[in-house]
Amino acid sequence: MKRLAFIIFFNAIALMLLGLVIVMSASSTYSVFKFENVFHLFNSHLFKVGLGILFMILFCFIPYELYKGFSKAALIAAAVVLVITLIIAPSIKGASRSLDLGFISLQPAHLAQLLLIIHLAFLLEDKANLIENFRHGFMYLFIWVILISGLIMIQPNISNGILLILISLTIMFVGGARLKHIFVSFISVITAGGIAALIYPHSRERIFSFISSLQNGGDINLQVKQALYSLGSGGITGVGVGNSMQNNLFLPEAYGDFIFAILGEELGFIGAMLVLISFFVLFSAGIMVAKKTKDRFGQILAFGITLSVITYAFVNIAVTTGLLPTTGLPLPFISYGGTSLVFLCISIGILINIALSNHAANKNDEVIIRDELPMKQVEI
Repeated sequence: MKRLAFIIFFNAIALMLLGLVIVMSASSTYSVFKFENVFHLFNSHLFKVGLGILFMILFCFIPYELYKGFSKAALIAAAVVLVITLIIAPSIKGASRSLDLGFISLQPAHLAQLLLIIHLAFLLEDKANLIENFRHGFMYLFIWVILISGLIMIQPNISNGILLILISLTIMFVGGARLKHIFVSFISVITAGGIAALIYPHSRERIFSFISSLQNGGDINLQVKQALYSLGSGGITGVGVGNSMQNNLFLPEAYGDFIFAILGEELGFIGAMLVLISFFVLFSAGIMVAKKTKDRFGQILAFGITLSVITYAFVNIAVTTGLLPTTGLPLPFISYGGTSLVFLCISIGILINIALSNHAANKNDEVIIRDELPMKQVEI
């Protein structure tokens, strides 16, 4: 377990360091054009990476069992903050998602997502005997999922809300919920999410353009078109760091949601594959931590965090390559980010603590077993 903790830690650090390099390259032209300072966005991202690493290390040493005691109160507080955000946050590109705290812009959705995973893990341990019961077990958990995801969706942030529901349902299935309850909830979510997506013009346009591209073979939108140009230009080994053409304002917001395209252009197929392998290693290590953890809360929490990271990575890369409609979700550890990166680091810190705590527990068990073994009689 200690080895798994080190693998997770250094893998996350390596991805963030790579992200710093690619963000610097992808944001330089835009920073000069918008802020007249080539390092403006890079400096902001560097501060958040440093803050994220600090929180990751801090949460490595906080016993994860403590979260069970206040997960419900914390999640209620997060829901209240989401409501406050809807009321007072300024509308940016048609969405009210952020609260300006001065030194950083807080997106409560990322906090609520982590707290929901923690609370679901607690409830799946606390109601282990009731989870198969639809009314007294499953629905009690699902109400929390709908509450938090619903508040995120009406910001509006449809893609993030739907993805959080799908992640939550998977966690509940692993935690013992019946497949038929999961299936019915999944169909209901897809139906409601589809209706919600069609209500908002920006999400409706993305869905229709994606369907049109499947039917007619055309481009999904300008971002995906330029992203595919970028990926195709990279070849096997890439054009070199800083030599991307698409970051010269051809690919809108290349440092954010579509940063994987710049990464593929500058580092080529080999670099892109190494990033995919890094996410796979991180996923495998997280699943092994969940499998080896002794208590049910730790198992489900480790699984939920690991699933969340790999899901967001997969969706971001699928969007960049045109396999899914544009969602606006960042690539974990690599995209230019704010609170999304900080709370991601906190999640990884919790995962590492689960691994280290169970490593210590396993060592103690080995000592106890060894001490209890009868001493061998020596014949003289």
